[in-house]
Amino acid sequence: MCPFCKSEDTRVIDSRFVRDQQTIRRRRCCNACQQRFTTYERVERVLPVVIKRDGNRESFDIAKIRAGVQHACHKRTVPAAVIDDLLQRIERHFADASEREVESAVIGDHVLRQLRDIDPVAYVRFASVYRDFSDVGQFVTELRTLHADDGADEPDGDAVP
Repeated sequence: MCPFCKSEDTRVIDSRFVRDQQTIRRRRCCNACQQRFTTYERVERVLPVVIKRDGNRESFDIAKIRAGVQHACHKRTVPAAVIDDLLQRIERHFADASEREVESAVIGDHVLRQLRDIDPVAYVRFASVYRDFSDVGQFVTELRTLHADDGADEPDGDAVP
């Protein structure tokens, strides 16, 4: 529909993918008033319903994941582009999955695996909230697991207790 005269009779002059390759930019011309305008089309992904810990169900909301990841990455050297890429991969992963419902724990574990490769401190921060750490011992256990999985030898004096 033409934004100027509201005519439904428009034609596409040019189409191109936007940088994210998920959106198409179309240059259009109204056949009634001859005005040109741009539209953007994006494929709507069918995302699963999230089953929360308490059994409630809600829509998959990438904004909630974004908030958690940004909070975990606060004051870290993780570029915004890396976070955006991470969120696109997470959303694509669950949109492409065949499940119509997914437990929040599965989503949280997937986010943790992705964060682990990006920034270990952000990983521990996210894990502490996601897994609801209640004491320092849980932090230490998570740090030991993270360190053991990395397979790195720590120099003396830097070992995790």
